[in-house]
Amino acid sequence: MFDTEEDRAFYGLIWAGNALTCLVDKALTATHAMPLSWFEALFWLDQQTGPVSPTQLGEAAMLSRSRLSRVLDELTARGLVDRQPSPTDARAVTVALTDAGRALYAAADATRRAAVAPYFTDKLDAQDTADLIRVWRKIRNP
Repeated sequence: MFDTEEDRAFYGLIWAGNALTCLVDKALTATHAMPLSWFEALFWLDQQTGPVSPTQLGEAAMLSRSRLSRVLDELTARGLVDRQPSPTDARAVTVALTDAGRALYAAADATRRAAVAPYFTDKLDAQDTADLIRVWRKIRNP
């Protein structure tokens, strides 16, 4: 099935990522009526100390410009994200979580953790987790 150990590692990584993504997407949709793209945007905004540009958010969340625009429109319409004029560029805006967005993110993150636990965190010991982080750091910025 696999020609090399590198192939086995590569396809295993792809499979694991896809499987966990599907689990999280289903759990978020069922529990919070939230697509994964919303969660990704909320996650990255929650990590910030203040407002960020949509470009910064799109790059961090790996969302295309058109997808990010739709996600921000949806999140803003639901009062989860606030768009404000940029303090440094009159032509630009910044985005930040509202209190409602922060609360929904916290609830959704608890759902994510519960969904992946039986397939991920419950199966990995501290060394496995450290190994995954080490490998991820090596390949995240090619």
